[in-house]
Amino acid sequence: MEKVRIMPCLDMKDGRVVKGIHFTDLQDAGDPVANASFYQEEGADELAMLDIAATLESRRTRLEWVKNVSAVISIPLTVGGGITTPENMEQLFEAGASRVSVNSAAVKRPELIDEAARRFGSERITVAVDARRNTAVTSGFELVVSGGTEAVGIDAVEWARQCQDRGAGVILPTSMDGDGTQAGYDIPFTRAVSNAVTIPVVASGGAGKLEDFHEAVRDGGASILLAASVFHYRILRISEVKAYLKERGIEVSTR
Repeated sequence: MEKVRIMPCLDMKDGRVVKGIHFTDLQDAGDPVANASFYQEEGADELAMLDIAATLESRRTRLEWVKNVSAVISIPLTVGGGITTPENMEQLFEAGASRVSVNSAAVKRPELIDEAARRFGSERITVAVDARRNTAVTSGFELVVSGGTEAVGIDAVEWARQCQDRGAGVILPTSMDGDGTQAGYDIPFTRAVSNAVTIPVVASGGAGKLEDFHEAVRDGGASILLAASVFHYRILRISEVKAYLKERGIEVSTR
């Protein structure tokens, strides 16, 4: 298995980092540039920046946010939110993004993944898969879009498999049931996705304690561990997480 990477996430709204619970009740979590710089110094292997209101506001990701953050870091930056065309992606890459993350637009037009992978390479394309529990679909996890506001009746695990087939390089599954709760990653969802694909899977949504990170690798099959609240509020430090994983025999990235 590849070395595990730690990925703090900057959820962006109105130029600030925010954090909520179940995608709602957003609270301010600081300045994005200061946070990005801090996380690089802390030992983050990469960084995510998601413009969480872009799709709902029918606009593209704010390029100035990407430029400002990318200017203070040298680690890879994955950017998502409101990306609907390969041209949007190209602008983000020019602004300093290393990878882009697509979600709602890919669900509406799956060919976007094929086009992006052909043009930029699979390694630069992440597909975010947001889901909620619903026994009406085979896996028990239903795909949701538009910041978790719209369920689409599609099996989220099957969708992840299709994304890989179309050329995605990374799958980023987030459980609405766990987001922001600090009650632990949704291991059944993460494992269902990691069992369905062979590309790297990001554990996302709900990390609250050291054991959660270990479970995400051991039981969830994730190789990238994304977290926000525990890092933003300094509940845990990246060095603590890496040391904890190493003590349990998990190889972690040292950059």
